Amino acid sequence: MTLATQQKTNLLGLTKPQMEAFFESIGEKRFRAGQVMKWIHHFGVDNFDDMSNISKVLRDKLKQTAIIQGPEIVSQDISADGTRKWVIRVASGSCVETVYIPQAGRGTLCVSSQAGCALDCSFCSTGKQGFNSDLTAAEIIGQVWVANKSFEGSVPATVDRAITNVVMMGMGEPLLNFDNVVSAMTLMMDDLGYGISKRKVTLSTSGVAPMIDQLGEVTDVALALSLHAPNDELRNQLVPINKKYPLAVVLDACKRYMDKLGEKRYLTIEYTLLKDVNDLPEHAEQMIQLLRHVPCKINLIPFIPFPHSGYERPSNNSIHRFKELLIEAGYNVTVRLTRGEDIDAACGQLVGNVQDRTRRSERYIAIRQLASEVEIKQ
Repeated sequence: MTLATQQKTNLLGLTKPQMEAFFESIGEKRFRAGQVMKWIHHFGVDNFDDMSNISKVLRDKLKQTAIIQGPEIVSQDISADGTRKWVIRVASGSCVETVYIPQAGRGTLCVSSQAGCALDCSFCSTGKQGFNSDLTAAEIIGQVWVANKSFEGSVPATVDRAITNVVMMGMGEPLLNFDNVVSAMTLMMDDLGYGISKRKVTLSTSGVAPMIDQLGEVTDVALALSLHAPNDELRNQLVPINKKYPLAVVLDACKRYMDKLGEKRYLTIEYTLLKDVNDLPEHAEQMIQLLRHVPCKINLIPFIPFPHSGYERPSNNSIHRFKELLIEAGYNVTVRLTRGEDIDAACGQLVGNVQDRTRRSERYIAIRQLASEVEIKQ
């Protein structure tokens, strides 16, 4: 990227108010914002000369002051089950991953918010990559832009579009990149952007309690909590941020958020099942008690092993037993089907290529090497 390019405004990540402010700053009318947003987000245009309803004078002015720059696609893989995964390089030099999951009547895009993750949940391969940087709003919405462009003839805000749902469940903790994530989600829901219903844009958090409250001040997207343990002692081990924001504090923040929505909306509880760690009947009973006053639906996610994680996938019998105990207690429970495992696109498998600033990845690699040496000796 040249110095001249760096000084230009990237229009890809601007919300409607920000786009209107940009056009005013170059002496143009605010309505131009809507025209340009449609070209960018509805038709995937990144060349001002292709914007046929804009005068040549304005197109030339835009070339001098602005760019439409999506993230660089390093690779795209398509799974046998139709799942797609893009590896995308961002400005920091790191790579992040975006996954599209087709299901009957809908298509869900799993979007990353950070290069790596600072939280280091013990069972998540992304966390083992360490942390490099927050993604910009353009890099976050750019993942939707890239995916949408890959489906020929798929125009946002139309019935037959390919992307119907977006989940902020890719790499990173979205609430630790608050402003950029909120801007990107606003674009996802804007009719001039991707026109996705607020009920179909979901932010997933590990439980950054103060930011959940802040989120409720600025948006009303669906909320998911990565729970993974029914008590503080176990959750402290699996999700270390629990030491700072324990379960009672996090669940209270989630309830305040849901109450503020004022509609019949449910918190999604995500729970990764780990063999003999959090999948026993006693854990199900604790979970039943923990969530008894929380309007929620529960999504059970069987663990997908990665090298030297130290965890295993539970048996199908264990998964079924856990699910049935929750259902008998009156909860709405689903077990997430494993999709895209053959291209490492399944839940917990996203690793990208993070230029780690925390040195966590070095420590993890050293542990893996030591474990390999022990296996060889045995």
